Amino acid sequence: MKLIHYELFKVPPRWLFLRLETDDGYVGWGEPVVEGRAATVAACVRECWPYLEGRDPRRIEDIWQTIYRGGFYRGGPVLTSALSGIEQALWDIKGKLYGVPVYELLGGACRDRVQVYNWIGGDRPDDVRASTLAQVASGFQAVKMNATEEMHYIDSFAKVDAVLARVAAVREAGGPELGIGIDFHGRVHKAMAKVLAQSLTPFHPMFIEEPVLAENLEALRDIAALTAIPIATGERLYTRWGFKQILQDGYVDIIQPDVSHAGGILECRKIAAMAEAYDVALAPHCPLGPIALAACLNVDACSPNAFIQEQSLGIHYNVENDLLDYLEDAADFTFENGYVQLPRKPGLGITMNEQVVRERAKTGHDWKNPVWRQADGSVAEW
Repeated sequence: MKLIHYELFKVPPRWLFLRLETDDGYVGWGEPVVEGRAATVAACVRECWPYLEGRDPRRIEDIWQTIYRGGFYRGGPVLTSALSGIEQALWDIKGKLYGVPVYELLGGACRDRVQVYNWIGGDRPDDVRASTLAQVASGFQAVKMNATEEMHYIDSFAKVDAVLARVAAVREAGGPELGIGIDFHGRVHKAMAKVLAQSLTPFHPMFIEEPVLAENLEALRDIAALTAIPIATGERLYTRWGFKQILQDGYVDIIQPDVSHAGGILECRKIAAMAEAYDVALAPHCPLGPIALAACLNVDACSPNAFIQEQSLGIHYNVENDLLDYLEDAADFTFENGYVQLPRKPGLGITMNEQVVRERAKTGHDWKNPVWRQADGSVAEW
């Protein structure tokens, strides 16, 4: 059994799919992408192909180590995202070969279903009350919202009050049982993050996410001292080595590795095990497509500390196509009462509609995140 062919498909709204094929007809799918840099990651996958061609796809760890350690320079979003998508596709092949979902090859399931949350805006769009009511009516028991729009290093309390008003509207609409994740999105700097974290405490959020950028994680010490709200971060950290320091520091309560960015399925399972040793929860980042979500669910299935899963159904990015459009059977993801069932099919647990993938790849995309500016004209974090 050996790898003989690969294809890349850049498809709307902002995704990149990888198809790997073996000489005996097995096909595996992965989602190697950096949002806004899809073409760059595609080029990296092409550069990695010589490490894959002719290899036995079952030797996943050795292939991972070869790609990661075979170059003098390693890590970072582009390389590890390319590696993540490749690794997902290899697991998809291996699961199909043995006739079981991937998580059965990683110790088996430790739960029956996974809680999920849905996005409700919070910045643009900002009508969070109506969105909350719609999500609750659909059965979701948890939502996530952006905390704020542009915020300068030191900014006005009017902006803080606006954040509190939006969160209050969500809490009132959803009631005391609704889980509310509040994403600072790394767009808030240390001083204002401290103000917001302390001010949001009475609303009992489920967590605050990326209160500061990944390059400023030392600030979490001061933020954690001001609030009892669980702190989540990790979507912009890569491989287990990127998570070592924050786990050792002890100021993070939830880690959010992205299975399409951090190194793939097994790497995120290793990161989850590291976090479990520090009594830290797992909530994988995934505002991406169906392959990435399937990969996340396989990690969640066998990770005892996984407690909730992000997913992109209906998210505001998904303008031209949505999460289920590229599947032969939308029931591969069965959402019910705020949960999704574990994958049941072999491999990642989904069957891609290749005809739709190929047709939509003709349209493709060139998605870029917006560039925001402060009132003084300086560039703001998005």
